[in-house]
Amino acid sequence: MSVLSQHPLLHCYIDGQFVPSDRYFDNINPVNGEVISQIAEADYTQIDIAVKSAKKALKGEWGALTVNQRCDLLHKVADRMAERQQEFIDAEIADTGKSLYQVQTIDIPRGTANFRAFADMARSHSGETFITETPTGEKALNYSVNKPLGVVAVISPWNLPLLLATWKVAPALACGNCVILKPSEETSSTAVLLAEVMNEVGVPKGVFNLILGRGKNVGDHLTGHKGVDAVTFTGASATGQHIMHSVSQGVKPISFELGGKNSAVVFADADLEKAVAGVARSTFTNCGQVCLCTEKVFVHREIADEFIGKLKQQAQTIKIGYPKEKDVFIGPLVSKQHQQKVLSYYQLAKDEEAEFITGGGVPIFGDERDNGCYIEPTIISGLPDSHRINQEEIFGPICHISIFDDEVEVIERVNNTPYGLACALWTENLSRAHRVSPQMDVGLVWVNTWFLRDLRAPFGGVKLSGIGREGGKHSLGFYSEPVNICIKID
Repeated sequence: MSVLSQHPLLHCYIDGQFVPSDRYFDNINPVNGEVISQIAEADYTQIDIAVKSAKKALKGEWGALTVNQRCDLLHKVADRMAERQQEFIDAEIADTGKSLYQVQTIDIPRGTANFRAFADMARSHSGETFITETPTGEKALNYSVNKPLGVVAVISPWNLPLLLATWKVAPALACGNCVILKPSEETSSTAVLLAEVMNEVGVPKGVFNLILGRGKNVGDHLTGHKGVDAVTFTGASATGQHIMHSVSQGVKPISFELGGKNSAVVFADADLEKAVAGVARSTFTNCGQVCLCTEKVFVHREIADEFIGKLKQQAQTIKIGYPKEKDVFIGPLVSKQHQQKVLSYYQLAKDEEAEFITGGGVPIFGDERDNGCYIEPTIISGLPDSHRINQEEIFGPICHISIFDDEVEVIERVNNTPYGLACALWTENLSRAHRVSPQMDVGLVWVNTWFLRDLRAPFGGVKLSGIGREGGKHSLGFYSEPVNICIKID
């Protein structure tokens, strides 16, 4: 039976058991502002115990498992998650308010798939082998073996809680590490369910630990703990900079997927209907709360008026409402605090006399949803590239439209940002797609699509958008350490 169904207290999971805390704080439903549960606030002692239990597990049963045994167990995790899928769906919706369609088709199934995919990749994760012959006639066999890093602290965000937690937890475990997961305090429910699953399928105690609490109180002690061997984080760039400073004394491996200020470029030769639908999706999915979402749209002058008119119409037909209501595309923002942040950017745009093509406020429902965190999909224009609206990550359902005249110009304007995560190009010209894509200062370029991902492909950003790459061999490369073994041959 689920801990969530027994009691509204969400506990930490440490050394194979759920443990109470001295302090709890409210978990708020962003749909109506109601308290749905109480989340534990871990203390330093509990974090110490979690780290020690992870260290012990590395030398015990978990460390003794073969790669196949370990990966078989991760498949059991995925199977049990699939069996409890509805519980994960309900918990994710309660925490985030996102639409049932998105949770059913993206968040939960892809979170489950991460365990299967990375387990299968780890089975064939091999090292390198070289026969070495020196000028003096010596001969040796050099080969490498992949060893786990040790105890990995995983700090995951609130926008895609289960998906982005498992994106890191799955490869870390597949490589033989032990994990301490610290989810966002805004969205801890699916992490608790994941801990239950780990317990149910027999993952040895200490291998997976769950630390709950607010970042400032918990995060610093976890990332700075001497027993933590590596840190992986997805979230705001400023938080990443803070964590980087925290881990610098230990010179620990880090992998950061940080913020984005992503552009979509619509060339004159684009398929207009596809481009409009694609930009609407990349701007407004999950109420704009995806690090890959589009916040800047550059449209060629020849098609600008038609494109803007069609995108406005698309935005105005978006259904906002209860997450499980039929045809609802977006729900609320994650919290009142975040709603106020996004609204402050709306107000900034108004103060600077930007043109509001549509949106710019808060929808009125006349029911409990008015106590929630809803916001209108918004399209604006008229601000320079250097303006804060076009330089800072807003993380809401808003895009700014600018007009461009030529290819060289738009490449320079897209790259004029401290971020470098993703870009979407809309063009039917194959040569242009191949020519322009490598010139974008980002880690990921989509052409005539958005959010289409292959788990084997490298994922990450440049500049303020992150450090390192994850996905496929890149994840396995980060979560394991190659050790060179050199044997002289007489």
